[in-house]
Amino acid sequence: MNQADFPMLKEDLIYLDNGATTLKPKCVIDKITEYYERYSANAHRGDYDISFKVDQEYEKAREIVRNFINARYREEVVFTSGSTESLNMIANGFFGKYLEAGDEVILSQSEHASNVLPWFRLAKEKGVVIRYIPLDESHYVTLDNLKKVVTPNTKVIALASITNVIGDERPMKEICEFAHQNNIFVVMDGAQSVPHRKTDVQDLDVDFLAFSGHKMCGPTGIGVLYGKKELLEEMEPQNLGGGMNESFDSPNEVYLKELPTRLEAGTPNIAGALGLGAAITYLENIGMEKIEAYEKKLRKYALEKLVSIPHLDILNIESDSGIISFNVEGVFSQDVAYYLNKYKVCVRAGNHCAKILKQETGVQNSLRVSLYFYNTEQDIDDLVELLSNKEKIVEEMI
Repeated sequence: MNQADFPMLKEDLIYLDNGATTLKPKCVIDKITEYYERYSANAHRGDYDISFKVDQEYEKAREIVRNFINARYREEVVFTSGSTESLNMIANGFFGKYLEAGDEVILSQSEHASNVLPWFRLAKEKGVVIRYIPLDESHYVTLDNLKKVVTPNTKVIALASITNVIGDERPMKEICEFAHQNNIFVVMDGAQSVPHRKTDVQDLDVDFLAFSGHKMCGPTGIGVLYGKKELLEEMEPQNLGGGMNESFDSPNEVYLKELPTRLEAGTPNIAGALGLGAAITYLENIGMEKIEAYEKKLRKYALEKLVSIPHLDILNIESDSGIISFNVEGVFSQDVAYYLNKYKVCVRAGNHCAKILKQETGVQNSLRVSLYFYNTEQDIDDLVELLSNKEKIVEEMI
């Protein structure tokens, strides 16, 4: 679907690493180029025409994001460098002053490093207690298992909506409802879900959401922090500097601007924000429901082929997302990835930044195929053909 929109796909490439980053359509590349070629001024600083143009385009991109996730207010959309910065801002800027020693943060062991390490820091520095939801036999998070670990000390549940290795889709709306009945905040890592599913923050009633532009056909170095307005009002800025202050005359006389500007210190990634706006417009023109349905169909097609290969061990057969993790029996995952690379097939190999997941699965490393709407059945057929002959894989590693 829409392969002609992506210049890189003209290079006879089979790109199956969309969980790491996605390819960029021509319209996104053109929008970034337009900024640098036609009105490459700073935002919210100039008193001349091209600077006004930048202000309009930058805030238009924010409105595109607001509408895309159905945030109630534009002030609830903060531009960041990506999911990692967004999650660090949430953990340190809000919960760093809210949580006390003995307060509990609930995670799962299948979370990405960006949704683990900031909480580990709070555990080390403030005595916050980390608790894990036991995964079921498919390595999924269920609401029933979540309820088993909640205690009166639980203050935060921080989960990916879709995980980047197992690819399970969590029941986030039900989790939010249960959490709020018990006065618990919910932080949602949307890096692997927002690009693939319609996300409505008001319907979910999630407190905070983080996602990255580069995983949804946008540029690298741009992401979004969403938070309910009343919560962002309480967030402590992690960066101080130009653009986010009204005035400062002494250490005791520092006055900050209103949301979202006070959380966006310094010159923003203007080209990135504009590119993200173009990417979202592109995705919406295709239709998020259409993208989700196509990916599910393609995943089903891929699994039907892959399960027939006897030397493949697939970790997440039951998952509904476009992520398929597996190993070739007796062959190191990175060796298989190197073999596939010879045929211009791009997959991920390793622990995928989910380094505590091995405690649940017993698997240290794996190969990961992550699909997007521009992948095809022919991509899958070529992958299956290359994986079917184990002797060839071993021979070409030597």
